[in-house]
Amino acid sequence: RGSVDWLCFPRFDSGSVFAALLGTKENGRWLLAPTEGEVLSRNYLDSSFVLRTLWGSTTGQVLVTDFMPMGDGGSSIMRRVEGLSGSMTFEHELVIRYDYGQVLPWVRRNFDPERGTESLVAVAGPHAAVLHGTRLPKPKHHTHRDEFEVRAGESYDFEFACYAGHVEIPAPNDIGMAMTQTARQWRDWAADIPPHGDHEALVRRSLLVLKALTHRETGGIVAAPTTSLPELFGGERNWDYRFCWLRDAALTLQVMMTHGYEQEALQWRDWLLRAIAGDHHTVQVMYGVGGERELPERILQHLPGYGGAKPVRVGNAAVYQYQGDVVGEVMVALDELRTMGGREDHFSWPLQKAMIADVIAKLERRDHGVWEMRGEPQYFTHSRVMMWAALESGVRAVRHHGQTGDLKKWEAARDALRAEILEKGYNEELNSFTQTYDTTEVDASLLVLAQVGFVDYGDPRMLGTVARIESELLGRHGFVRRYRTEAGTDGLPPGEYTFMVCTCWLIEQYAHSGRLDDARRLLAKLAGIVNDVGLVAEEFDPDTGHMAGNFPQALSHLGLIRAADAIEEAAGARPARPRRGPK
Repeated sequence: RGSVDWLCFPRFDSGSVFAALLGTKENGRWLLAPTEGEVLSRNYLDSSFVLRTLWGSTTGQVLVTDFMPMGDGGSSIMRRVEGLSGSMTFEHELVIRYDYGQVLPWVRRNFDPERGTESLVAVAGPHAAVLHGTRLPKPKHHTHRDEFEVRAGESYDFEFACYAGHVEIPAPNDIGMAMTQTARQWRDWAADIPPHGDHEALVRRSLLVLKALTHRETGGIVAAPTTSLPELFGGERNWDYRFCWLRDAALTLQVMMTHGYEQEALQWRDWLLRAIAGDHHTVQVMYGVGGERELPERILQHLPGYGGAKPVRVGNAAVYQYQGDVVGEVMVALDELRTMGGREDHFSWPLQKAMIADVIAKLERRDHGVWEMRGEPQYFTHSRVMMWAALESGVRAVRHHGQTGDLKKWEAARDALRAEILEKGYNEELNSFTQTYDTTEVDASLLVLAQVGFVDYGDPRMLGTVARIESELLGRHGFVRRYRTEAGTDGLPPGEYTFMVCTCWLIEQYAHSGRLDDARRLLAKLAGIVNDVGLVAEEFDPDTGHMAGNFPQALSHLGLIRAADAIEEAAGARPARPRRGPK
């Protein structure tokens, strides 16, 4: 509808300037849309995030182009309105509210005598923003509004830039030049993406999303740029995902590497080294974009939430959880980086050795699992397998890559853990791995066991687990839930929608276990729910056709890439990835 309803500047995890997404327009937004008319089409320009929206009515057509410029080092949004035919009346409304819609700024007009131009400046403590434009909206009831006629051949430019309140107001930029430069930089980055069969557009856009979720200065990869978009509409499963989960980032790293982006992988490894630093005994599941450790969770009582879903949270209490799988994901990703030729530096391998030692020290400890359960800690089978994968990666580093380490100790711990998992995490009567050692419940995360080589994709125990997932977690629409929330193991009220990455994992399993047609059918279903510009959220409600959860979601997009890769590999159109784990 032409409104920017969520914006956090200057970082993904900064307080918002516009928060109407989680409240009302009074919590901040930037509207630029016709008073009458509809969207005729919407698309990104080539392989970029330059968004073009074509508006039409009985009186004319207007093209609006929105983008965040690259290359200038600042934080801004630029918008260009171009009349194509006839004329349309456009409404312009700017509502600036800092600190998640709570703080009303002091807004004034600023005249630049050198350029002979005016701008709107909004200041609140350390925060400031400026609106440069062809014409400026006027103040009205703590907002700024304007209406203007856009005729064929006319063009209106606007730039909204955030900056520190104590520095000079940033000068306006040439929007046409910035648009050309930004589109070219995205296009140049995407030029190295290899061809990808039937799902090339899906894979290309997903890789672009992962790059866009990477902080340009630090290399930190956020799980999503939003907070508190509900996993269940009207419910309380509302979390802040604007942080760098080691798990999600490590999986992102893997798909970046397999598509030729080694530089991004090395940049993230350097971010990891800075974040963990010398404190490997307390590796967190997530960090701030710059590697910050303190991410306390608090509830914003003043915001009603998306569709009334409360509470609205910022920060994430899961930062204080122990999740035993995390080091495994990191070690597997760094193992793949080594296999592809990435060289260790003087610090990266010693840190990995320290993380392996920490895994061994915590072998008896229960955890909260990959889904960050808010119930009591358990022995989650997936977590135990990922601890095994961490040890296996260490063994591989010594045996195949010339690294140093206590090989006998690592192999003994790895083999003992494998035996334990097969005894306690597998139910012979059900012919299935189980969610935890103490339950018969099944969990979609068990599909990862074959991915990391704990068992073969075609192992009867794996096939039995898949059969149970199909029976208990696969809905009539063909999409997969994470687990049965009715079982009460997560400490939250029951109910959520299907989880995108879980369906992607099932596609991988199908492709690698001789069910290629099933894999293709299921990926076609997933491709059908991606939105009009190629983005996808964390979850999907197949009954209503609505996406749910934070958006766009890195885990969902990297899952789509892996699913498409698996199908290509199984069909012989892409080289198979090296197999991990025991023979």
